[in-house]
Amino acid sequence: MGKIISIANQKGGVGKTTTAVNLAASMAATHRKVLLIDLDAQGNATMASGVDKYDVDATAYELLVDEVPFDKVVIEETSGGYDLIAANGDVTAAEIKLMEVFAREVRLRNMIYPIRGNYDFIFIDCPPALNLLTINAMAASDSVLVPMQCEYYALEGLTALIDTIGKLAAVVNADLKIEGLLRTMFDPRNRLANDVSDQLKKHFGEKVYRTVIPRNVRLAEAPSHGKPAMYYDKYSNGAKAYLALAGEIIRRDEMEKERETEIHE
Repeated sequence: MGKIISIANQKGGVGKTTTAVNLAASMAATHRKVLLIDLDAQGNATMASGVDKYDVDATAYELLVDEVPFDKVVIEETSGGYDLIAANGDVTAAEIKLMEVFAREVRLRNMIYPIRGNYDFIFIDCPPALNLLTINAMAASDSVLVPMQCEYYALEGLTALIDTIGKLAAVVNADLKIEGLLRTMFDPRNRLANDVSDQLKKHFGEKVYRTVIPRNVRLAEAPSHGKPAMYYDKYSNGAKAYLALAGEIIRRDEMEKERETEIHE
């Protein structure tokens, strides 16, 4: 059964969509079957996947609001090698429409649970806000991956986000947990960045990924070409970092499954 991971941070500009697209592509490159769900009305993950957000037959809006069947919404084999549920400006209206729907917090879960067995990993790119779409994503997920920059207000914002995830877990998804904390746009020459990184590792231990995503021009350029970084410049430091992150997540997932097997034996 596929693992569902929300990629979320209430703060914008932390590399959330970059992580969603490049992690999905890196996982697909390891011969895993991957689905990326774009829940951000900006549709940046859609465009970065080589799909024109203005020219799609159906988006996450139709999936959530109209309950259009999954196979009518999914776009198979994007430029990143993964399947995609697209987003565009219509998704903004989805939040308003969902307010009128019964069990609105679990609409996404109800729509994708029947197909989760078709995938090894399902990633959800959340909007940079704690709104009904983000709540739907977390209600449907096994865990939350949090991309963050190592800057002055990072720890305070992270504490608030983890508190929010805990509250959501208590209400809509008791099994929800933190998948990991990902340091993005990292510059090792920056003293403050190193200090914040040390604080993260001190307070959150193994929840902090060993892989660090560097500031990288190729990562910034790739979306304008409609490609994940590994298909734009596979030798770039950014592409290599996300491939390393995929490997780290796979190893963690395998270790977790082994522990669960030992517990039940």
